Amino acid sequence: MNVSTSRNFKANAAEQLANKDLRAALTKSKGHFTDGRTTAAANLPEFEDLRDQSRDIKDHTIEHLDFYLEAYEAKVVENGGVVHWARTAEDARQIVLDICRSVDAKAVNKGKSMIGEECEINEMLEANGIRPVETDLGEYIIQLRGEKPSHIIAPAVHLTKAQVEDSFRENHTELDPNRVIEEPSALLDEARTILRKKYFEAEVGITGANLLIAETGSSIIVTNEGNGDLSQLIPKVHIVLASLEKIVPTLEDAATILRVLARSATGQEFSSYTTLSTGPKREGDPDGPEQYHVILLDNGRTNMIGTEFQEMLRCIRCGACMNHCPVYQSVGGHAYGWVYPGPMGSVLTPGLLGVDEAGHLPNASTFCGRCEEVCPVRIPLPKMMRNWREQEFEKHLSPGAARVGLGLWAFVTKRPKLYQMATNLQMRMLARAGRTKGRLSSLPLAKGWTKYRELPAPEGRTFQSRWKSGERPQ
Repeated sequence: MNVSTSRNFKANAAEQLANKDLRAALTKSKGHFTDGRTTAAANLPEFEDLRDQSRDIKDHTIEHLDFYLEAYEAKVVENGGVVHWARTAEDARQIVLDICRSVDAKAVNKGKSMIGEECEINEMLEANGIRPVETDLGEYIIQLRGEKPSHIIAPAVHLTKAQVEDSFRENHTELDPNRVIEEPSALLDEARTILRKKYFEAEVGITGANLLIAETGSSIIVTNEGNGDLSQLIPKVHIVLASLEKIVPTLEDAATILRVLARSATGQEFSSYTTLSTGPKREGDPDGPEQYHVILLDNGRTNMIGTEFQEMLRCIRCGACMNHCPVYQSVGGHAYGWVYPGPMGSVLTPGLLGVDEAGHLPNASTFCGRCEEVCPVRIPLPKMMRNWREQEFEKHLSPGAARVGLGLWAFVTKRPKLYQMATNLQMRMLARAGRTKGRLSSLPLAKGWTKYRELPAPEGRTFQSRWKSGERPQ
């Protein structure tokens, strides 16, 4: 199974906070995503209605998941394809390997796929003497560097232009060492030159799927580079690797979700390429694969159905939650320690790996609510992170000091008079301690905060006391 370091989130985060290149890369990328989403939503009057419709489509499908999956399988088979059911990541790896061996594959081209990352397909292929080539530009860059994606739609967002240039010079040794590749366009041209010939060397192409359509047996991928099309059209075998919840009932439902997907992800009305695949090459088709396989992965997702985390299965992998999350924008994706970063990862990862492994992630939130505010399918991420925190507390996985502190807090808050007396006294003391600078750099019972940042000093009176005295917000 994909090795997780989620339990080391605090150490991971500290390491990433000290990474100056990461700071620069995240700062540069943030405005592009957030401003783009804001503009795209404002320019579509029915955007909020489409979010409601997309939420309802996903809820309906998950409630009837068995029916739509069986309908999808029947259509794929009718179109000449094969559906494989994978309960675990190991099952999916073995299915991929068996298909590759059946055609004596020596190379595999891959479109961007988070399920591929979850199943560690590249590592499995390499261990069996098969060369995987990532054809998405961001995935290609991090493959050269031996790194994992740090974002679900922009896998190399953590890197600066200078780092990419260094990686190209280190790996593309057959090219002129004196070439000038400082500009993004030059880097893009170089990657295109290297990758172009590899499209014709692979016997197998693997893509993910943004959506699977029960009505037609089709899979949909959305890209901005066209690499997904080349990865699935040129090789003799096309493998679609997707998780169960990617299914939707009809083409019309897919169109509804696609209208909010790109707007939420990159601020585009639609991605440059929206590609539908429906089975292998037919007689008379000018191109296409000879074999079409779909691997449907569970890997713990059905265990979430019927629980307080079922709504997480609505996720359409747009990345909007992490684009707007202050925690993600501070520590980046690698700090989360597994495949899925940001708020969506803070809910999904404990659901797939267990709260004992990933319990730190739901605590990596300010609960500002921006993730839920921008989610195109209105997933209540803060609510579910609170649910994971409750489970962590109930299983005695949270630190002892935190448990004692919460117990003391509960004791005081259940007694209003004691609470008011204690908070009034505390506010006056903290106001006096911070009267010089207006903030506190050290506080015995708040070291978890003041170890990393200063605490603003209160003015001296609580909200309740000010309200009681007749003060009102202006």
